[in-house]
Amino acid sequence: MSAQVAGQQVILGTDRWLTQQSVDMTDAAQRQAQALMAAGKTVVYVAVAGKLAGLIGVQDTLRPDAKATVDRLRQMGLRVVLLTGDQRAAAEAIATPLGLTAEDVLAEVQPDGKAAAIAQIQAQGQFVAMVGDGINDAPALAQADVGISLNSATDVAIEAAEIVLMRDRLTDVVESIQLSRATFNKIRQNLFWAFAYNTLGIPIAAGVLLPSLGIILSPATAGALMAFSSVSVVTNSLLLRRTTA
Repeated sequence: MSAQVAGQQVILGTDRWLTQQSVDMTDAAQRQAQALMAAGKTVVYVAVAGKLAGLIGVQDTLRPDAKATVDRLRQMGLRVVLLTGDQRAAAEAIATPLGLTAEDVLAEVQPDGKAAAIAQIQAQGQFVAMVGDGINDAPALAQADVGISLNSATDVAIEAAEIVLMRDRLTDVVESIQLSRATFNKIRQNLFWAFAYNTLGIPIAAGVLLPSLGIILSPATAGALMAFSSVSVVTNSLLLRRTTA
C-alpha cells in the first residue's frame, strides 16, 4: 500500500516491496523482522517519507479444529500441504503445531503462483483438493480438481469452489471427502445391481428357460421385478444417510 498522509508518503508492505520503492533496510530492522517471523508472525514494513519507520507483526490464529482436521486427513492417506503467501518463517511456525514439515509448506506464493503450484502437483499425476476462503485463493480453487470453501469465505472464493461447507467447520472437509467416497461406492453398487437384474431378467423374459424348464416371465412379473430393482437402488442410496453427521 502507498498513500499520502499529512503531505508525506506512507508505504506499507513486504521488504521486497519497500526495497522496490527505494527504502533502505537496516540490519537492526532485519534482525527484528527475523525474530517476529520466528515467532510465527507475518511482518509488515512501514516507511514514511522514504525511510523505514517501523515493523508490524501480525499473526493468524489456528482454528480450534485445524490440528484434528489435518490429523484425520493424513490418517486417510492424504498428503496435506500448507500453501500461503506469508513469509516462510511465519508459515513454518504455523505449520509446526499442525505436525507439518518444511517439505509440506509452500510459502511466499503469489495468488497466481498458488494456481501454478497446484498445476505442478497435478502434472505429477496427483489429484488436488484445495481449501481456501480468501480472494487470493480463488485462482487456486478454480485450478484444483476439487475446490472447497467455507460459508464465511469471500464471494469470489465461494463462486470458484465446487464444495461450500455450510457449517463453517474445518472437520467438515474430512466429512465431505468421506461422503464423496461413499457416494461413489454407492454408484458402483447400484450399477452392479442394475446390470445384474437386467443380465438375468432379459434372457428369461426372452424365453431362454422356456424350452428346458418351461419358465418365462410374464409382462406383469417383469414389471414387478423392474420396480423392485428401482426400489433396491433407491434404498441402497438412502443408506448414505448413515455416513453423514
